[in-house]
Amino acid sequence: MLTTMNETVNSLQGWKLRLAWCWPAILGMLVLYLPTLYTLFTGIWSTESYAHGPIILALSIWLLTRQWPEMTAAATGVRHPAGWPLFAFGLLLYVIGRSQDVLMFEMASFIVVLASQLLIWYGGVALRVQWFPFFFLLFMIPLPGVIVDTVTMPMKMAVSYATEHLLYWVGYPIARTGVILQIGQYQLMVADACAGLQTLLTLESLGLFYLNVVRHTSPVRNVVLALLIIPISFTANVIRVIALTLITYYFGDAAGQGFLHGFAGMVLFVSALCLIICVDSVLQYLVKQRSGAK
Repeated sequence: MLTTMNETVNSLQGWKLRLAWCWPAILGMLVLYLPTLYTLFTGIWSTESYAHGPIILALSIWLLTRQWPEMTAAATGVRHPAGWPLFAFGLLLYVIGRSQDVLMFEMASFIVVLASQLLIWYGGVALRVQWFPFFFLLFMIPLPGVIVDTVTMPMKMAVSYATEHLLYWVGYPIARTGVILQIGQYQLMVADACAGLQTLLTLESLGLFYLNVVRHTSPVRNVVLALLIIPISFTANVIRVIALTLITYYFGDAAGQGFLHGFAGMVLFVSALCLIICVDSVLQYLVKQRSGAK
C-alpha cells in the first residue's frame, strides 16, 4: 500500500515537473492556433460541406487522451532528432498559411507542430503509439477546389443515377437530367454537400474511427472492412438523397430545404454507421465460420 502511494506521489511530481517545462509550448500553441480555430468555426466549419471538421478535431483529441497512458508507458524520454526540424517546418507552414490566407497550410501546420512536440518531449516511440489520431486529423484539412470539383461531379452523377432508378423501380414519378432530379412537380439538384468528395471523406473517416476503436485482431477482417467503407459511404449518400427527395415529394420544397434537410444529414451518418456495423457483423460471422472449419 505504501509502495503504491509512493508511486502515485512520484507520478504526480513527474507530471508537475513535465508540465512546468511544457507550459511555454502549450501557451505558444494556444496563441498560434486559437485565431485559426476561430476562423474555422466562423468560416468553413459553419457550412454543411465542412461541418465534420469539429467532429474530427474532437474525436482526435479523445483518441490522443485515450492512448496517452499507453504512450507515456512506452515513451523512452529520449528526444528524437527530427523534433526541432519538424517544428521549424510546421512554423513555416503556419507563416505561409496565415500570411497568404491558405487555410490548408495553416491547418496542416497544427498537425505538424503537435507531432513535433511529441517527438521533442516524449521521443519517436510516442509518435508511433499516437500515429492514428494524427492521421485522423488529416481528414479535417480542406482539399484544393480543383481536386474537389474534379472528383465530386462523377460522384454526384452516380448518386443521382442510383436515386432515380431506385425510386422509379418502386413506382415514383421521377426523371433525371444530369444531377437534377424531377419528382412530381418538384425539381431537386444534387448538391456537393449531398454527394461530394468531402462527404465521402467524412464517412471514410467515420469508418476508420470505428476500426480503430473496435481494434479487431483479424487482419483480413480489418482490411476487408476498410475497403468496403467506400461503397458503404456511397450507399449512405444514396440513402440521404432518397430521403431528401421523398421529403420534398410528400411535404413540399420548403420542408426539403429547411429543417428536414439538416435531419437528412443525420440520416446520412446514422445509415453509414449502421451499414458499417452490419457489414462488420457479417465479416465477424464469416471469420468465425472460417476458423471453425479449420
